[in-house]
Amino acid sequence: MSYCDYVNTKQGSKSTHRFSNGNTLPLVQLPFGMAAFAPQTSDGNLRWYYHPEDRSLEGIRLTHQPSPWIADYGAVCFLPQAEILHITGENRWSGFRPEDAVLKPYYMRYNLLRPRCTFEVTPTMRGAVMRLKFEKEGNNYFSVLPVSGRYSYEFNSGNDTLYVKTDNAAGGEHVNFNEYIVIRFPADSVDSSKVMIQQGFEDPAAGLSGEGKETAIHIPLKELETEVSLAISYISFEYAEQSLNEEIGEYSFDDIEELALGEWEKRLSLIEIETDDEEQKKTFYSCMYRAFLYPHRASEKDVSGLEHHYCPHDGEVRTGVRFTDNGFWDTYRTVYPFFSIVAKDDLRLMLKSFINEYKESGWLPRWLSIGERGCMPSTLIDAVICDAAVKGFIDNDDLETALEGMLKHANNEAPQDYFGRNGAETYCAFGYVPYETQKESVNLTLDAAYGDWCIAQVAKLLGKDEIYDMYTSRSKNYKNLFDFETGFMRARSFSSLFKQNFIPEGWGGDYTEAGAWQTTFAVQHDIEGLAELFGGTDKLEEKLDALFDTPPVYVVNGYDCEIHEMTEMAAADFGQCAISNQPSFHIPYIYSVLGKVDKTAYWVEKLCKEAFSYKDDGFPGDEDNGSMALWYIFGVLGFYPFCPGKPEFVKGNKQVKKSVICGKEFDADAFDSVIPYSEFE
Repeated sequence: MSYCDYVNTKQGSKSTHRFSNGNTLPLVQLPFGMAAFAPQTSDGNLRWYYHPEDRSLEGIRLTHQPSPWIADYGAVCFLPQAEILHITGENRWSGFRPEDAVLKPYYMRYNLLRPRCTFEVTPTMRGAVMRLKFEKEGNNYFSVLPVSGRYSYEFNSGNDTLYVKTDNAAGGEHVNFNEYIVIRFPADSVDSSKVMIQQGFEDPAAGLSGEGKETAIHIPLKELETEVSLAISYISFEYAEQSLNEEIGEYSFDDIEELALGEWEKRLSLIEIETDDEEQKKTFYSCMYRAFLYPHRASEKDVSGLEHHYCPHDGEVRTGVRFTDNGFWDTYRTVYPFFSIVAKDDLRLMLKSFINEYKESGWLPRWLSIGERGCMPSTLIDAVICDAAVKGFIDNDDLETALEGMLKHANNEAPQDYFGRNGAETYCAFGYVPYETQKESVNLTLDAAYGDWCIAQVAKLLGKDEIYDMYTSRSKNYKNLFDFETGFMRARSFSSLFKQNFIPEGWGGDYTEAGAWQTTFAVQHDIEGLAELFGGTDKLEEKLDALFDTPPVYVVNGYDCEIHEMTEMAAADFGQCAISNQPSFHIPYIYSVLGKVDKTAYWVEKLCKEAFSYKDDGFPGDEDNGSMALWYIFGVLGFYPFCPGKPEFVKGNKQVKKSVICGKEFDADAFDSVIPYSEFE
């Protein structure tokens, strides 16, 4: 079997708005690909447009969506239709037999019953080849369909090429954004006299061009079997054509499929595991697939091979590599430490991109999807930069620039609240963020303290002793929120009083997607100092025991409604350890830091076996751009990046017979408690 045969791309996709088993999509794309493709089974909710139990297809969507909570951009749907043409999902959908559908990382196939057509897709970095096989002669069409926003179409009968442009985007910074799509048909394969433009509920009308909202184009195909090639650009049609020529050219569908399979096999084989448990192997490689989807590349090559990118901050075209579709609040914990082991060259490019965001926008990024979205609080890019820096991935010039950006957001608030640290100036004044000034003030304070620790480590590397001393001192500010009476981190006022009516099980308000139980332990950089607050390591261990022993109850007091993370914590039922969300990721490993590796081993193995699987409901909560999949990967391998910024990992519990990482056998059991990063250099 190939590694791809173990992958279920639908893992985690059996989700709804109110309950997440991953909130994933079965994406067909190359690793870190700019163009991704997913089946659209329902447009009733534009963000939750796929469900694995649906038996109808509205099209295969060109997508960039990193999360349903962020939404899509540059989205377009493709669908074979026959005879009667429709534009709305409600009217155009076709049934299919699920047992006939094929969803692989490198290949997708649906046998559509209504148009009696087999529809296949295989990807390139910035495009794809699609193959349509109709069963019967007649009026057979390749339809390009809108999702939201404006679309313009122009079919050039001279070169059998369709040019599509859309401004489809949702939220955040995207000045003058457009996606340009060039779709090339085989010579003399289109009956240009029958090309149809359609708007909304109007009947299709003959025409080679059209534009507007809810606008589609239907391309009539002369042959029963047709291969269609496409590529995208955020810059221009010329750049899209350049990518189309470079990545596809004269290659056939089968050629591109073979290349895409090879790319995925190369990535998935970076870690080989030996186990007698076939389900574990399926889960492992399904999670490995998830690890290489994001961030998406967002830069394009010119004819000389030089990369350029659309800059969402001002709409200009700039030189350099760019990546997007990533939230650092989620991914700093597992994703970038993982890349430092198995994707070193990619990581270097990503860091160049993220530091370049500071040069172009004036701020280091928080949550990128096209441009800055500011979806989650705090500046956890600090941890990504620090972790990479101490491992030698950033040269001094770039590190100086990065430190400049880190110091800026550590001390100044941005004019737009989706940049920088919310509450940075009051944090500097008080040593914590008073709850009167910001929601989620506890998390803002704890994240700022960790970010300050990261700044100190970067300053130390650059020989800036005064900055190192200052930010090492600031990194202790988490202590300002510790309540010795209750044993929890709590919100404080301007006058230093703890907020009244405290409920440890209360979610939201002063906490981010969690309550006091899950947030109090967010001091990865100074567990010794945290233990001192509790009265010693034994007392901290007792508090951890209590966290796992306390029933997973919650109180809806900081949000207007019950958020899905609450529901998922209760469903997972591991006490107050909400492994369904990122703030709890490191909690089981605190035992190991305290010298209780056996307790870490017990809980991590239990969580891996009971909360994760390769199935469509295979995650305990939002997967979030590889972060949760990699929690499982690290758990199975037996080590974990407990504190990004320290060039080391803490020991967990090896759950496979043998693992080989980048060609080198690795055995976590050969270490007592700490595994140095040098083992993977």
